[in-house]
Amino acid sequence: MKQKKSASILRKFLLFNLLVFSILGLFTILYLKAVQPNLVKKRTLNHITIINNTSDHLERLNIEFEKNSIKTFLLSTRFLFQSLDRVQFYNIYGDKIGDTNILDLDQSVFSKSDSIIELSIDGKNNEESSKIVEKKNDDKNLNLEVIEKETILNIFQNEPVVIEKEINKNFFVSTLDEVKIKNERKGFIVVTEQANDILFAVEERKNFVIRTVLAVALVILIFSLFLNKYILKPIKFLVLFTESIKAKADKPVNVDKFFIRGDEIGKLTQSIDEMTTELQKRTNRAETFSTDLAHEIRNPLASLKGASELLDKTSEQKEREKLFEIINHDVERIERLITDYSQMLKDEASLIREKMKKIDLDSVVRGVIDDFKQNLSSQNKKIDINIIHRSKNGKRFFVLGIENRLEQVIANLLDNAISFSKNNSKIDIEISENKSNYMLLVKDEGPGFSETSTQKIFKRFYSNRPKNFGEHSGLGLNIVKNIVELHKGSITASNRPNKKGAQIEVLLPKLN
Repeated sequence: MKQKKSASILRKFLLFNLLVFSILGLFTILYLKAVQPNLVKKRTLNHITIINNTSDHLERLNIEFEKNSIKTFLLSTRFLFQSLDRVQFYNIYGDKIGDTNILDLDQSVFSKSDSIIELSIDGKNNEESSKIVEKKNDDKNLNLEVIEKETILNIFQNEPVVIEKEINKNFFVSTLDEVKIKNERKGFIVVTEQANDILFAVEERKNFVIRTVLAVALVILIFSLFLNKYILKPIKFLVLFTESIKAKADKPVNVDKFFIRGDEIGKLTQSIDEMTTELQKRTNRAETFSTDLAHEIRNPLASLKGASELLDKTSEQKEREKLFEIINHDVERIERLITDYSQMLKDEASLIREKMKKIDLDSVVRGVIDDFKQNLSSQNKKIDINIIHRSKNGKRFFVLGIENRLEQVIANLLDNAISFSKNNSKIDIEISENKSNYMLLVKDEGPGFSETSTQKIFKRFYSNRPKNFGEHSGLGLNIVKNIVELHKGSITASNRPNKKGAQIEVLLPKLN
């Protein structure tokens, strides 16, 4: 089954932001659509208040709801309508009986109104002139036409009616409501007000939202570029690096430029590189060790095969006993090789799983020495093991490590020293310190090293071994070296400068 290709983090990030933007955009559109109706509603509530106040005044002043009375009322109570563009009165049949646009009033009373009332000589309205003036005023007041009585009677359903008009780029809000005097409907009032400020408010909110969206989009874009350049691309390179290692490419992806970074990406790069190097070392060690082990087993097997072939042809008892001794020796060698090899693999695996903790190095050394003294005593071997503690003011030596592994180091070093030591000889273990390390020095009185390069003794299956080889596989010092290096320490070997014998020095970092 073909594995589905997963989207990159950047793509997921952008898709997520697109989804969030879409949701916010939907809510923004709904909000902007609701802004104008809400503002209009507030304006209408103000109109209704004016209409109710007008009804109260008409009732209180006992004004008849007819043309002349309404005209007189408008002249006497013009303060009620100072903030409005136009107020129109209609009787119960829908006929207009009053209009602020056809009153001869001061301009400050009715804004945007310069209507003129023409009267006849007898003081009555000249209907024809009034119609002409009214038409002129309607043109002057942006064509705010008189509402037809059929319209009033049809649209009014016992609730205020709001009419919105946009004329010559100006926005007007009109509110139609009934006039009740003594709870009896007398007619209707239409209040009209220019409301360009509502459009300005809506436009201002729209512009604010657009600016905010652009600003947020710019921030997300900058963050996305930063995310891609400084985080996602390095991670992609690290993925390609690990894949090239996995594919055993001749030239792995170069990630050296990320080592100089002091942030998490730099630490991750360094960690992956160290892990990869360590895995490669272990792989190389395993391959080398497999080759060495095959070579080491081949020698005793050849000897074992030769001895077994001679055993069939030899009838003398002494010769047969000698051949049996060779066979037994070779079997012990093979057994020890396999046992130590298996133990070494277990040790390497357990070293990865086990956690390091604070350990008193002096206590570990004393414990191992006590065990060896008992073994030497039971084997009637006269080898004296001494510990020399060179501390300042009784200071204790604390290191960070795995206790049983450090015991294994000391035990292998002591076992190696004992194998080269004769009876009545002495082995010294000296513990001291320098500026940054604790030093463990194991000194014996054996033959010393004949090699020019003493570091060879830490190689697997090194050939310079004691005679009782059946008890030693040649892996002990190599295991010691591995454990010490896993503890961030170092190990060296040399001959004693002023005395016959060898010495092995182990350095372990101090615990801060």
